[in-house]
Amino acid sequence: QVQLVESGGGLVQAGDSLRLSCAASGRTFRAYYMGWFRQAPGKEREFVAGINWSGAGTRYADSVKGRFTISRDNTKSTLYLQMNSLKPEDTAIYYCATANAYSASYSSYFYWGQGTQVTVSS
Repeated sequence: QVQLVESGGGLVQAGDSLRLSCAASGRTFRAYYMGWFRQAPGKEREFVAGINWSGAGTRYADSVKGRFTISRDNTKSTLYLQMNSLKPEDTAIYYCATANAYSASYSSYFYWGQGTQVTVSS
């Protein structure tokens, strides 16, 4: 059993940076593929980035490629999302989640955090 808690969201201006964190409980963190999703009001939940157990394999949505960086620290059981050059289109609730392998589909992920709000103003 795993519990996930996101933090680091906030209200920022376009062009600013934020780092989101996802703290996991339990001793099975390293066994999971981890992903970040986001959801804006009235929009579908969207895959943002994913990372495999070792951290060597990463995936990004085209909309964030080159601006966001996903990483994990297995010794701290923590997942990160460094977000640079933020745009108003990045405004959403951001969720971290676990899966058994890479997938861009939310249905493949079985543990979810509560989400953290990111708002980017013009």
